[in-house]
Amino acid sequence: MQGSNRMNALGSSIFTELVEHKHRMIASGRSIIDLSIGSPNIPPPQHVIDVLCSEVQNKENYMYAIKDTEQLSLSVASWYKSRYGVCLDAETEIVSLLGSQDGLAHIAMTILNEDDVALVPDPCYPIFSTGPRLAGACIVPMSQKHENGYIIDLDAIDRDVAEKAKLMVVSYPNNPTAAVADEKFYKKLVEFAKEFNIVVVHDNAYSDLVFDGKECGSFLAYPGAIEVGIEFNSLSKNFGMAGCRIGFAVGNSDVISKLKCIKSNIDYGMFLPLQKAAVAAITGSYDCVKQTAKAYQERRDVLCESFEGIGWDIDRPPATMFCWARLPKGYNSSRKFTVELMEKTGIIVTPGVAFGLEGEGYVRMALVQDKPAIQEAAKRIEECGMING
Repeated sequence: MQGSNRMNALGSSIFTELVEHKHRMIASGRSIIDLSIGSPNIPPPQHVIDVLCSEVQNKENYMYAIKDTEQLSLSVASWYKSRYGVCLDAETEIVSLLGSQDGLAHIAMTILNEDDVALVPDPCYPIFSTGPRLAGACIVPMSQKHENGYIIDLDAIDRDVAEKAKLMVVSYPNNPTAAVADEKFYKKLVEFAKEFNIVVVHDNAYSDLVFDGKECGSFLAYPGAIEVGIEFNSLSKNFGMAGCRIGFAVGNSDVISKLKCIKSNIDYGMFLPLQKAAVAAITGSYDCVKQTAKAYQERRDVLCESFEGIGWDIDRPPATMFCWARLPKGYNSSRKFTVELMEKTGIIVTPGVAFGLEGEGYVRMALVQDKPAIQEAAKRIEECGMING
């Protein structure tokens, strides 16, 4: 049987290969240290777990949710006001998602027709490009280069391309590069979007995981931003609720209404106990989020210091739960390096090329292991002789 052409936009052979390698090694008794997938090992705060456990026991919560409860929508509006200083209409400018990836996969279908142009960062989190490809759009990459601090150079975008573009995906703090954009960039982004009539989709999953005493806010806090775009946010990383699949899209009411429409044809809303758990998270104390950010900062420091000690210098990321590392000397293929590293040491990282052509020459390491495991990873790499200093 033949599949549709859009299936060509799905799948990544390197991820499949890594999983297969991992399972074979575990089956043979090898010890694995997995730094590849950004799946948090820091659990949600206890008060959120307690609410979820309680609500799961309520038999009335097993009906279709259909849509967001008023309590959830109002809580998200209050969260964005207190956390980001952004005022949102709870009824028209907010919609929950079954994880922000759910919305990022579908938003392109609400904006793009076949052969429309979508501007997507390179390197980028894969769904940023996969969503537009599934919609049949033409992907035009926006380079995130080291010499520019991994920030998109809006001036480098060809004006003819910009005239044709309907959608632009942006995300800072960034996955995989961990870059953080400044006020100047966001103001220019709003002006750019207005000039060329482009819908901006900003993924803000890591705004709470910022280090060294610094802070990040919301794209929507900048004047005019809500006129040109929306923002995705999530409880996956900051509250350790990745498996719960709780995300939100907020912002421009026209775009949100389209996303609500497509969701109404695809799913029946978020499980009601999860809605209650989300309310508990975003209306409760933010101390747990600060503690989580502190834990990731400490892991970052241990990883960078440990790897520097064996001759692999890695820039300290200012945010997120990832380190974006240049390949050690003597290697130019991130894919080959990743496979060799895994076979020789049992350490799994993600090759940079999995995030786009501009990611070649790098690997991404997720800070999802405790500090002793990170130190053990550095020891194994040193002992295997892959680092030339």
